[in-house]
Amino acid sequence: MSLSEITARIRAEELRSGRVPGCVNLIAVSKVQPLARVTAVLNEGHRLFGENRVQEAAGKWPALRKAYDGVQVHLLGPLQSNKLRQAMELFEAFHSVDRPKLAQGIARLAQELGHCPDLFLQVNTGEEPQKAGVLPAQADGFIAECRALDLPVVGLMCIPPADEEPTLHFALLRKIAARNDVAGLSMGMSDDFEKAIAMGATHVRVGSAIFGARAYD
Repeated sequence: MSLSEITARIRAEELRSGRVPGCVNLIAVSKVQPLARVTAVLNEGHRLFGENRVQEAAGKWPALRKAYDGVQVHLLGPLQSNKLRQAMELFEAFHSVDRPKLAQGIARLAQELGHCPDLFLQVNTGEEPQKAGVLPAQADGFIAECRALDLPVVGLMCIPPADEEPTLHFALLRKIAARNDVAGLSMGMSDDFEKAIAMGATHVRVGSAIFGARAYD
């Protein structure tokens, strides 16, 4: 499926759902994708990308930013404290802020560096023990803690359990966001982004549907 086809489906779902045209941001998830595929999407004019690993992004995006104007790269995967300083310089947004210690580290570096990426706080809506994110019952407190640190909390993020109806999880994330006056909702991937848009997603994360199957080593 092409970038243009995915974009057309996003715009069609915005219309069906009564959303403002163009309100949904498509993050093209370029992790573990050959450089030729990434540059092909850049050449089509797309500028918002997502990566899962700091090290991979560091080896890819500095050169691409020099070659293409207006590129933004968001970190979607887990963020380790020892990679935080490097990540602060590489990404415009983090979508996986999932614990107080990490938030405190971001706040300290933001003061030192004088800037901070936009932050999406990850909520483990399925309460899966193997998955990162604060539990739904802890989300309100975590949002308040991050705001008390003067962090730019722009949204929430979730990854629904693979074997459950994602709409239920999107609805839960939307409810948490609404009661905390959080505007952004990073939810929906290649298989369910239209359902996410219908439930209020502002950012959808689509990889293989745009680039094709990933080339893992």
